[in-house]
Amino acid sequence: MAGPLSSLKVLDFSALLPGPFGTLILADLGADVLRVESPTRPDMVRMLPPMEEGISAVHGYLNRSKRSLAVDLKKPAGVQVIHELIRDYDVVVEQFRPGVMAKLGVGYEQLRAINPRLIYCSITGYGQDGPYRDRAGHDMNYLSIAGMTAYNGRRDSGPAPMAFQVADVAGGSCHAVMAILAAVIERQQSGEGQYIDISMTDAAFSLHALTAPPALIGGEDPQLERTQLNGGSFYDCYETADGRWFSVGGIEPQFFSQFCQAIGRPDLAGRGLAMLPEIVAEVKAGIREAMQQRTFAEWEKIFAALDCCTEPVLSFSEACQHPQIVARNMLVEVPTPGGARQRQVASPFKFSRSAPEYRFSGTRLGSHSDEVLAEHGFSAEQIAALRKSGAVA
Repeated sequence: MAGPLSSLKVLDFSALLPGPFGTLILADLGADVLRVESPTRPDMVRMLPPMEEGISAVHGYLNRSKRSLAVDLKKPAGVQVIHELIRDYDVVVEQFRPGVMAKLGVGYEQLRAINPRLIYCSITGYGQDGPYRDRAGHDMNYLSIAGMTAYNGRRDSGPAPMAFQVADVAGGSCHAVMAILAAVIERQQSGEGQYIDISMTDAAFSLHALTAPPALIGGEDPQLERTQLNGGSFYDCYETADGRWFSVGGIEPQFFSQFCQAIGRPDLAGRGLAMLPEIVAEVKAGIREAMQQRTFAEWEKIFAALDCCTEPVLSFSEACQHPQIVARNMLVEVPTPGGARQRQVASPFKFSRSAPEYRFSGTRLGSHSDEVLAEHGFSAEQIAALRKSGAVA
């Protein structure tokens, strides 16, 4: 059974993480994704260790099932290649600063003139307008501007960086995919494509789902360890006797009551919903003291038998072996260009009639150039001329 997006053709000009992770989602769901890469300025992700068969394992994951076309867009012949290909594509994804693609001759208006049904998605840090449109940034900067970093961390040590790229992935990648698919659906009615402007800062700002309403209505900013879910309640992680940790999240009374019984502190059960700092401090001190009376293995056995929203804090390697992760088939073996197999994180989507596709791991730069050009009607002589000119590699 073909993937649910098998009819979709995507031209991917993006690099690093946000765009490639977004097009990975599309590729896993069956879309035909072609990466357009520079032969003179390769994606930095290609250089990240470890390397297998001369290819970065990170690149191999982020770009699985995507073919690679190496085109120099600074050469007119390279731009003309894209103008020919775009007639057959549904979606463009790019991640340059505003205006760069237009200067290269492959901006939205230029490509839309060739293919009016084209859906063109730009992912940037701050969006296509506003005073920060041309400003450089990284994930932590976007989260800081969006007001999220201010209440992530501890009062005694201050704000802390997130453990993974929230603005890049939850903001850039996932919002881009949602917007692209919405535009595809809209095109079924209108017959026309459109331009999509994804700002990772905007998208991060929209994630204040539980904190924005009280702040906007009540005028109180969320602060470090002051909300129910950022350490301002017992909802937190606690150390065991042997230096491991457990996450305690049973904010509902029935779950917290079970937890308190399990650690031998039933007296704390009635105080779990309190948000007064002095009461929270007492409750958390009681939990810390109790949790340090047993080892990680002892607590793991106790909590495995209970349904109280208390789980061990696992390393990534341990998570790979967790029975839930295993049962959900969240690790897969993907063929590599050299004929081996690479272990990768699977697609999280489960369909009743469709299955994610894992055709091959990310390949070498330009490894599909000849194949793609031939598919689009370029003759062997034309391909050889493009190679000789350096427009294609």
